[in-house]
Amino acid sequence: MSTPNAAESSAAMADAGPIDRPLNRKHVTAWALWDWGSASFNAVMVTFVFATYLASDSFGPDDRGTQWLTAANAIGGLVVALTAPVMGQRSDRGGRRKLWLGVNTGAVILLTALCFFVRPDEAYLLLGVVLIAAANVAFEFAGVNYNAMLLQVATPKTIGKVSGIGWGAGYVGGIFLLLILYVGFIAGDTHWLGVTNDDAMNIRVVALFSALWFIAFALPLFFSAPEHRGSGEEEKVSLLESYRRLWRTILGLWRHQRNTFWFLASSAVFRDGVGAVFAYGAILGTTVYGVDPADILIFGIAANVVAAAGSFAGGWIDDRIGPKRVIMGSLVGL
Repeated sequence: MSTPNAAESSAAMADAGPIDRPLNRKHVTAWALWDWGSASFNAVMVTFVFATYLASDSFGPDDRGTQWLTAANAIGGLVVALTAPVMGQRSDRGGRRKLWLGVNTGAVILLTALCFFVRPDEAYLLLGVVLIAAANVAFEFAGVNYNAMLLQVATPKTIGKVSGIGWGAGYVGGIFLLLILYVGFIAGDTHWLGVTNDDAMNIRVVALFSALWFIAFALPLFFSAPEHRGSGEEEKVSLLESYRRLWRTILGLWRHQRNTFWFLASSAVFRDGVGAVFAYGAILGTTVYGVDPADILIFGIAANVVAAAGSFAGGWIDDRIGPKRVIMGSLVGL
């Protein structure tokens, strides 16, 4: 493996961990609010409302909606796996985490809003699954930069707590949003603003509401949190060279930090498994077990309450006993 040059070493040192400085609560709050707002996509569009809508009989028999959605998400997942590591590397070097977070957040919001045009007809199934899969890709790209920004808002002694606050805020935001949507647009036959169930207008309006929710809570991060100062090398490094550096990094981990290599590999498999449980839990509930879509939201609210409590507690415990013990204890619990 080639020896990194001085600029590469400087960039690696800059991202070795959070800077030791006083904790800025304003930055932490703004950072956590983005996750609060992101619940509009994770909880509403991917899990408990729009995905179950696409999986319904309105889009064809034989679970066609579920099959198409699964295929589209698989393709999107492959795109993320092949490109996200390089995108993260380039945003680190170029010092543009917040910029690319903004670009991808905007893409998620736009694609979410466009879901309003997915009418309950088989002819609109392709449009629906493409919009959700594309938004998923943009959301994962945004998550790369959002998670990296933890180093800019936390301190060495509070990284676990701040991480838990952000993670928990996403679940709490999901609780509030699902409650609002349940009362305003899901339960009953008539809804806020005179919206009815005709032509699935209540579900389609939920897409617009979710887009507005994400905008409202994402904006504070872009106005208050600091930008990462990279090495300024982004324009000097080609895309091909980025992949070469990624490959050298993987080989370096395999040769010199085998435990880190296996941690990253197992983490990827674990997160995909948990993600599948969340993504298809609601779909299984409605299509296999016949749970009413309105009741699925109650299930979602309960799940988010438990998850939020675990996130806040896990972050607090992490700073006291270390992440490895928290991970092992959580895995045993699972």
